[in-house]
Amino acid sequence: MTTTTPPPAFRPGTRRALAGDVHSVPLGYDRAAIGPGTALPLPASEILVERMRDCTRVELAFHDKLGDSLLALATARAALDRLGERRHVAPPTVHASGPHTELIDRTGLLTPATSPAGSEGPRLVIGDRAGITARGSDATLALVCDPTAPPCWSSDGVVHTALPDRHYLALERRLGIRLPSEPPFTPRLTARPNRLVHRLRAMGWLDGVALAAITATSRADLKDYTAPRFTAVARRVAEILDASVRLLLIGGEPASGIRITAADARDRVQSLRLDGLPADDVADLLPHCSLVIGNDTGLTHLAALSRTRDGTGPQVIGLHARHSAGKWNTGLPHHHAVATGFAELMHQGDLCPVRDAVVPPTEDAHLAAITPDRLAHIAVRLLTGGRP
Repeated sequence: MTTTTPPPAFRPGTRRALAGDVHSVPLGYDRAAIGPGTALPLPASEILVERMRDCTRVELAFHDKLGDSLLALATARAALDRLGERRHVAPPTVHASGPHTELIDRTGLLTPATSPAGSEGPRLVIGDRAGITARGSDATLALVCDPTAPPCWSSDGVVHTALPDRHYLALERRLGIRLPSEPPFTPRLTARPNRLVHRLRAMGWLDGVALAAITATSRADLKDYTAPRFTAVARRVAEILDASVRLLLIGGEPASGIRITAADARDRVQSLRLDGLPADDVADLLPHCSLVIGNDTGLTHLAALSRTRDGTGPQVIGLHARHSAGKWNTGLPHHHAVATGFAELMHQGDLCPVRDAVVPPTEDAHLAAITPDRLAHIAVRLLTGGRP
């Protein structure tokens, strides 16, 4: 039997999938119908509840991939929601370890550095497999955040496809109690004053239509829209809007360090390559752009999570070649996706081409299937406040 692959699709961040459209697992209760603190009609994990109850210290040990780490912070939010509800017990002290500590500090989850750290008492470690291996050996309880583990949950006809929602609800079910937060569950990051941002603003790179393109990728052969295609999108946007566009091409982290290269300033599309930027700088820069388009990678998730101090920031479009755009998403209303037909099938079936060994037809699972013209029209609609 041959499966017909659908064409590339735009998935708005405000669209919520329905249970009849996506393969999902029943949550086991109507979350909207019960209040926070209500016991769930499911058996809780007794050992987890017992060990978490007495924890006075929490460590967030995300030591591996940036994107997986950011989307798993919803587990930390769920745990802290529960620990914060304990009566007659002070809130736990929370700190982080690993390469993403500075970013995690921007979420507000961590105990301020001026507060006593506390070195005694039962300790809860939440993290990825690498972080738990490094930091969890003497913990009272360790919660491993495996992105392949939580399924797509459905409740009262609504499907929770985004990975942060899956993580949060998975822990809520294990704790056996309705937690207080509402979707989207992922913590946001707040941008900070930054010398590079100040410099770029002074040079005019953040004036007018400032389009940021995330060219970093984990699979250049399949998951890279490429700088020439992003440039073609910017040119088409400039044509449609009849305006100049400043294009910031943000690459990965080469060993040579930060590299800044500007193109011909006389062109209607002025481009600036920013290679090797630390993730902290990216988090501070992107909230000041007009729109962000990026390969399905950690920096694109970071773009969606990063906001200015007043909560503002750009619309973000993630480009998905092979993996579900519904799952690999923050769940935030300004985080949109354009997905190949194959990625749409992975979304519909809640499948992973790696975990489930689903081999895609090559022509249907490459970002080249998404034309610059189509992407430019979506970008213009978002820039002008319309509906794509």
